[in-house]
Amino acid sequence: MPELKPLMTKPIKANPPLGKNWWCTCGQSENQPYCDGKHKNHPGYSPLMFDIIEEKEVWLCTCKKTAKAPYCDGAHKKL
Repeated sequence: MPELKPLMTKPIKANPPLGKNWWCTCGQSENQPYCDGKHKNHPGYSPLMFDIIEEKEVWLCTCKKTAKAPYCDGAHKKL
């Protein structure tokens, strides 16, 4: 699977809606950090489902290098 250059590299502060959310793993979504289906053009990538059970503010990764997907762990600082 070829590594794709993400459209963004800095995390996004978000209040994801309650329930299932789909985090973009390919980095090509124009709706970062959420999936918009662009992974279908890049075999081997599929979105990551994450479940929000309480309203909260979080930092979501856009560089796709985090070890704590979908949450930012500061990996963008090493790019």
